[in-house]
Amino acid sequence: MKIRTFQSSDAPQVLELLRLNTPEYFSESEENDLVYYLENEIEHYFVLLVDDVILGCGGFNLSEDQQTGKISWDIFHPQSQGKGLGTALTNYRIERMKEIESIKKISVRTSQLVYPFYAKFGLELKEVVEDYWAAGFDLYRLEAAIEFVTLQ
Repeated sequence: MKIRTFQSSDAPQVLELLRLNTPEYFSESEENDLVYYLENEIEHYFVLLVDDVILGCGGFNLSEDQQTGKISWDIFHPQSQGKGLGTALTNYRIERMKEIESIKKISVRTSQLVYPFYAKFGLELKEVVEDYWAAGFDLYRLEAAIEFVTLQ
């Protein structure tokens, strides 16, 4: 397993991962949002490879005041889920965020389908908004002070 910084040439594989997880984990309407993110909003985004094949991706952005690391766009190949790759990439990002002195808090906005995954790192549920992402895809916002976020 290898984790490296996203390159623009990785975009087709990242979009394919999204499509493989639609409609189970993502709404069809989110593909345009991901394209926009990849082209305009990336700050720290990574791909996870096994045998030189991208099986997952995810990143983080900083809040405007640079004090919150916001976990963003985690996507994994359906056949790779539940095998520790998401944990490895999340741990990698937590380590990178802890290297940035200005970050005091970590947050993630996800769905009801995935929020228990982030809770195991010590992130606490702060907000739920029904049908936020699309019909049937609720927003679950979790956060924690960076010193309370744990590696798994």
